Amino acid sequence: MKFYYFPGACAFVSQVALEWTGAEFEAVAVERDRLKEPEFLALNPVGSVPVLQDGDWVLTQNMAILDYLDTLYPEAGLFGRGDTKARAKARQWLAFANSDVHATLRSVFAPNRFIEGEGEAAQIRARATLRVLEQLGVADRALENQDYLAGEKTVADVYFYLFLRWAVMLKIDVSALKNLAALSQRMDADAGVQKVLKQQGLA
Repeated sequence: MKFYYFPGACAFVSQVALEWTGAEFEAVAVERDRLKEPEFLALNPVGSVPVLQDGDWVLTQNMAILDYLDTLYPEAGLFGRGDTKARAKARQWLAFANSDVHATLRSVFAPNRFIEGEGEAAQIRARATLRVLEQLGVADRALENQDYLAGEKTVADVYFYLFLRWAVMLKIDVSALKNLAALSQRMDADAGVQKVLKQQGLA
């Protein structure tokens, strides 16, 4: 298998999942300007990462890749090793991360994608920052009496670990999110997380 990623992007989550499975794969870093080149667009017409290539077959989008890996390697426990309800809870947090928090963070990273004018862009960034803190606060409160979002470590925790790294990079004040900070420390101790951090030049 080949896995295409852009360092520090959301593909980090699926790359950690690949490490957790123990699967043999080649990690291929893609520069941002290559994402829109014909060669890469032939793999993913959207021009984004992650992309997983398994032989001649190609799959994109974190949610799809994670489900595929979970089916191939159920023993890895990507969504936990609990019952159906526990695994569904992990998917709930993953969906919230993917559809809600990540979407809001796009407006913090690049508000100019959606509006012209620096003044308007600054307003969007400010409002999106407040919304991100609200969303991360939901996860922080869920961790009040447990170490991981779904009760045990899953790929959903990797996503929120990444969000906290992004927030720090964006100079968002997350000092009040003590439980997420503790989660981040636990994830920092994970061998798969550390391997991907080093592979992507983020360690």
